[in-house]
Amino acid sequence: MWSYEKRLQFPVNIKEPNATIAQVILTQYGGPDGELGASMRYLSQRYSMPYNEVAAVLTDIGTEELAHLEMISTIVHQLTRNLSMEEIEESGFVNYYVDHTVGIWPMAAGGIPFNSCEFQSKGDAITDLFEDMAAEQKARTTYDNILRLVHDSDVCEPIKFLRAREIVHFQRFGEANREHCSKSEHIKYNY
Repeated sequence: MWSYEKRLQFPVNIKEPNATIAQVILTQYGGPDGELGASMRYLSQRYSMPYNEVAAVLTDIGTEELAHLEMISTIVHQLTRNLSMEEIEESGFVNYYVDHTVGIWPMAAGGIPFNSCEFQSKGDAITDLFEDMAAEQKARTTYDNILRLVHDSDVCEPIKFLRAREIVHFQRFGEANREHCSKSEHIKYNY
């Protein structure tokens, strides 16, 4: 078990609401390369990982992704709190508002809701680690895209932090693949 410290991994202090930006950021909550899928991917893959050291990496990163999910939720909440109906209508946030008011709900920026097809758990150490490395790069690219679109420093600073963590996770999965999965000839398969 781990202990939960009631503070964000990186501070989020957004002063001005902006539903247009919130719609973009939501993709990292429940979109195809978002934090929800990442946490589920790694926490699911750890059970079939034949190397305890790599299972520990999956657990560590999977729980960190939950902290990232919390940061994204906070960003979206702070961007949507206290919006007037006029701001909701002008920003194009109406469709989301009808279904969720300003609650946090997992979906991609394009409006597609999260589903479990957003992540993979194959049960093969090498396949899963390459999936994980690709997922971290796709998340980094999504954060890059967000940073190209968003210029509010209150939003950009936590996004830059999250982007940097994607790079670290990519490196950790690469190290795990090189250090442990190169021993894969010792895994016995029944064909």
